Amino acid sequence: MAEVREFNLPDLGEGLTEATIVRWMVAVGDVVAVDQTVVEVETAKALVDVPCPHGGVVTARYGEEGDEVPVGTPLVAVAVAGHAGASPAATAASVASASAPAAPAPAAVPAAEQEGSGNVLVGYGTRAPSTRRRGRVGGPAPLTTPAAAPEPAPATGPEPYGPDPAAATAPAPVRSGAPRHLNGAAGTAPARPTPAPTPPTTTASGPAPATTGPVPVISPLVRRLAREHGVDLRDVPGTGPDGLVLRADVERAVRERSYGTTAPAPRGTAPVHSPAPVPRAAAAPEGIRLPLRGLRGFAAEKLSRSRREIPDATCWVDADATELLAARRAANEGHTAPGARISLLALLARVCTAALARHPELNATVDTEAREIVRLDAVHLGFAAQTERGLVVPVVRDAHARNAEQLTAEFARLTESARAGTLSPADLQGGTFTLNNYGVFGVDGSTPIINHPEAAMLGVGRIIEKPWVVGGELAVRHVVQLSLTFDHRVCDGGTAGGFLRYVADCVEHPAVLLRTL
Repeated sequence: MAEVREFNLPDLGEGLTEATIVRWMVAVGDVVAVDQTVVEVETAKALVDVPCPHGGVVTARYGEEGDEVPVGTPLVAVAVAGHAGASPAATAASVASASAPAAPAPAAVPAAEQEGSGNVLVGYGTRAPSTRRRGRVGGPAPLTTPAAAPEPAPATGPEPYGPDPAAATAPAPVRSGAPRHLNGAAGTAPARPTPAPTPPTTTASGPAPATTGPVPVISPLVRRLAREHGVDLRDVPGTGPDGLVLRADVERAVRERSYGTTAPAPRGTAPVHSPAPVPRAAAAPEGIRLPLRGLRGFAAEKLSRSRREIPDATCWVDADATELLAARRAANEGHTAPGARISLLALLARVCTAALARHPELNATVDTEAREIVRLDAVHLGFAAQTERGLVVPVVRDAHARNAEQLTAEFARLTESARAGTLSPADLQGGTFTLNNYGVFGVDGSTPIINHPEAAMLGVGRIIEKPWVVGGELAVRHVVQLSLTFDHRVCDGGTAGGFLRYVADCVEHPAVLLRTL
């Protein structure tokens, strides 16, 4: 006999609370093995393959591609063999021979199974989460029947078009001894007395709008539309049968209020001559709405937090990068193998680590709860990489301990993984300083937003030939603009200016780096 077990979305680390289903690897009825990948999900940081710790036949998939799934909720249900040694084929036959299509409730997992299959998933394995879903105990609470319920107050008039939201919202009490139905009716209660209708009040221009009594509206959509735009339905003349207020009537009232025109008189009244209406522009078309989730949603939340918490400031300087480019060409002479050439980004990263050694105030973070500045020993250098999924910031661990060749290799590895969408959460966390080379987009300068909770970011613009004064004479040189955005809480402008000036000196005279090698 096969037992059905649910596999929940495991904790993917870094405080991630949900993931988006990108692609299902299995379908209902497929036979899966232990630790086989069943679904590919996208978190706010990376694409993750999720293996299932159960082997058997897939009986259910929870969610479609594009749906967001919270951590701890079921992903798939798998029918596993009820006895030891049963093969997946036997399990599939057992499931196929079952007459009831509904999946049975998940059975208790043996102690050996509770430990998980052991396959590591982002450092957390495929063990089931410690929290358990709370089941609903018992049936619904019984309805209380008071001994003597007071009679509801009689209405002020008939309600041929449904209740008015302005009326009392409390439900009518249940009569003792009468069965309560789902629609709120209690048996065969006697009908409420209907008073004689009051003749409408008329004016010189026709009937006056009613101020009391029911509103001739039957559509909840019309009521909601009027509520959202602040329109009093009693002042809207209805064009439907028997004066019924339609959606078009509310939309016309909204437009006329916006453009200052007069609403047409109800049918059956004498027309009122008025000036020709002012031509009004057509309503703006509905825009395209894109869900702010996944990588884009994570970036939006993080950047917004940076703007709220960090009082940032920016300083910049132009530097002559001619000597830096010459040093790079000299270092790459004779190295033609793929991956053997030192990249310009690696040289700039080496300059950053040297500058942070001289100005450690910028390799820090602010603990707002403790009201403390935490200066960090290691430099974990983040760099901006543009991918099809958006902008990501991979992190080079211990960048201060790597030379230019090692930095080049690590930049290449992380960039390739970022473009392929295979970065792990560990590759995107723990940065202490960010290097942003926006010159690849053909721009000179920028004031970037600091990557929270870091304290600074160095921006590098494009390197372009410009007229430059060298030795008192005008020459054409390769010039780059460098900008530093920093958290003004960790240092003042003097420290930030000293950092940026040292970086510019290293760019203009790479031999300055020899003092730190």
